[in-house]
Amino acid sequence: MLRGLEPPATEQEIFLAAQQYVRKVGGLTGLSSTTKPAFDKAVAAVAAATTELLAELPARRVPPSTEPPLRRLAAQSE
Repeated sequence: MLRGLEPPATEQEIFLAAQQYVRKVGGLTGLSSTTKPAFDKAVAAVAAATTELLAELPARRVPPSTEPPLRRLAAQSE
């Protein structure tokens, strides 16, 4: 969940979420030279749509109950 994070979701967090979504929807466990162009194009489109969505949604009343994986890993290494 990226909406309502403080500080707001980063470009990297949005990009990684888009990659995860495209991998799941496409059933892709690995990329080949034939799947990479379509994958990259879809990730860019999903990331752009996600950025737009997060910018247009109203603020959350309650913050998300969990942090994205990158933030959890960063907190553990501190």
